[in-house]
Amino acid sequence: MDDLSHKLAANRSMPASTVIPVLAYEDVRRAVEWLCTVFGFRERLRIGNHRSQLLVGEGAVVISERGAGQNFNGSSHSLLVRVEDVDSHYERARAHSARIVQPPTGYPYGERQYTVEDLGGHSWTFSQTLADIEPEEWGGSLV
Repeated sequence: MDDLSHKLAANRSMPASTVIPVLAYEDVRRAVEWLCTVFGFRERLRIGNHRSQLLVGEGAVVISERGAGQNFNGSSHSLLVRVEDVDSHYERARAHSARIVQPPTGYPYGERQYTVEDLGGHSWTFSQTLADIEPEEWGGSLV
């Protein structure tokens, strides 16, 4: 398993946090405004009207539109965990008969990710940075 004490590769399209909650809302813009106003979060990256990254101290949270192609399995949340080697992480999960929702897949924002459902039905996406990609290259915009 990955030793998460190592420094993960940087990617301008991803928050630096290791564990990132992903929360689904009906209205992303309204949720972002509320979370920033009420909790003092700061918007870091906006992805159209369907997704946004918020910073809070050394942590981050992703706000996503409910039903925007997310693997929430009927829930309003999932977790994103950054790892050094997503393929070996995937092989370990598969070897232990984890329920794989999405096998490792590369994305234009410089990440390779897979999604698994845990024994409680929670959705976890594990992500490896492959490249440091400027968000504007794939349709995001730093705020």
